[in-house]
Amino acid sequence: MLRSMYSGISGMKNFQQKLDVTGNNIANVNTFGFKKGRATFKDMVSQQIAGATAPTDVRGGVNPRQIGLGTQLGTIDTIHTQGSLQNTNRELDLGISGDGFFQVADEDDQTFYTRAGNFYLDEEGNIVNGDGFYLVGEDGDVPLSIPIEAESFSIGENGQISYIEDGDLEEGSQIALAQFDNPEGLEKAGDNLYQASANSGEPAEELPGEGGAGILVPGTLEMSNVDLSEEFTEMIVAQRGFQANTRGITTADEVLQELMNLKR
Repeated sequence: MLRSMYSGISGMKNFQQKLDVTGNNIANVNTFGFKKGRATFKDMVSQQIAGATAPTDVRGGVNPRQIGLGTQLGTIDTIHTQGSLQNTNRELDLGISGDGFFQVADEDDQTFYTRAGNFYLDEEGNIVNGDGFYLVGEDGDVPLSIPIEAESFSIGENGQISYIEDGDLEEGSQIALAQFDNPEGLEKAGDNLYQASANSGEPAEELPGEGGAGILVPGTLEMSNVDLSEEFTEMIVAQRGFQANTRGITTADEVLQELMNLKR
């Protein structure tokens, strides 16, 4: 009876966390480069009522008897599936078709990784993201820049930056992507950024289209991979699971109330 109450409490807590993950997915449905999360559960330790016995010459075997003590949060996964590419026709909007992450560096030379490819030029012609972090190029080249005197510029699917200056076509630096053995092990750092963790592996620098890295699609942005219909379904499932656990607690409370009334 008391076990059922605590099992219900554990279920309520975990479904609340599932709702938190689902709500965050929905909130970021239009966030460029966002990768949705997924909460999974696992059962807690079970109390052994009776152990298993092996069969003998005169009697068959008996299975163990155990009572579960509730549920616990198993994992919160980051699902790195490809998001759809939205056309913007802007030269500094870059989508990645395939694997890999853009590399950006802050003022302390700390490197972060992102799938959000909305980049900008500062007054010195350096390519930066919305927070002013420099886009990193091949062999750690930073900052990547385009001469402010350039008449026009373009970025190829291999990350090569080209521009026209004084009527001549010039080639600048080349954008490089980072790949990880376990991208799901990356830690979310906020602001559409990831950072390497102890379980993500070290980043391997690859040029777009080489070494298994995806290609760049200039003039596009990768949208969130959140599917609203799926998230609303998961929200309903979590809500019903939460309600079912509250009903279990209410039922256990009613049984306790009946026990209290036995004295009357």
